Amino acid sequence: MEKGVALVTGASRGIGKGIALALADAGYHIAGLATRPDPENTRSGLYAVKQEAEQRGVSFLPLAGDISRLEDHDRLLRETLDAFGRVDVLVNNAGVAPLQRLDLLQCPPESFDRLMNINLRGPFFFTRHVAAQMIRQVESGATAPPKIIFITSVSSRIVSTNRAEYCISKAGLSMAAQCFAAALAPHGINVYDLQPGIIATDMSSAAREKYDRLIAEGLLLTPRWGTPEDVGKAVAALCSGGFDYSTGSVIEIGGGLGVPRL
Repeated sequence: MEKGVALVTGASRGIGKGIALALADAGYHIAGLATRPDPENTRSGLYAVKQEAEQRGVSFLPLAGDISRLEDHDRLLRETLDAFGRVDVLVNNAGVAPLQRLDLLQCPPESFDRLMNINLRGPFFFTRHVAAQMIRQVESGATAPPKIIFITSVSSRIVSTNRAEYCISKAGLSMAAQCFAAALAPHGINVYDLQPGIIATDMSSAAREKYDRLIAEGLLLTPRWGTPEDVGKAVAALCSGGFDYSTGSVIEIGGGLGVPRL
């Protein structure tokens, strides 16, 4: 059954792809954003995700833009509205890791600024822009309560000193989720903070040996890597209506990583 329209940033691979396809399975039309979509490539990337989504019977709008460029935001929303007329779900998934993992005492300002712009500043202002549209929809009598989901990370509260700028950007994004939850609740818009743990993606591949060892040593209660599909299913569940009395919730998708143990 068709549910509405979901705008997913960073939709071309990894967690974003898992989210886009899970929402397509749930009946959502998808506007998927990537910084460098390649229309000629239908084997990987945004147009491969488009192909897979459309096989599920929904429409998929490829969006080209950089979430860190505030000047792109109006065009991205306008293109989505031109195609679908509304936005029912915003998933702030786009994010990057440091180009090089360095101890925080050697973290270059350029790396810090890059992560803040992409992981925090861009999503904050894009959410504000999309939220204004959602408020207009609510005021015009939209029947589906809009939802905003921030994909942050367990790194918002678990320290990695060799990528401190990443942890700080995700901690800021978690607070942004709380702020938006409080600001948008009077408008009937729910906001959630979804925190993936050790998920098998390109971003985590550089530390695969380390995480394989830690998982084997009992780091997780569920002793396996997470998958983009795990995150996608959680997003779809939040959009199902079953969590409408839970705005502001922080939900770990981490196999029990956050459970304190002695």
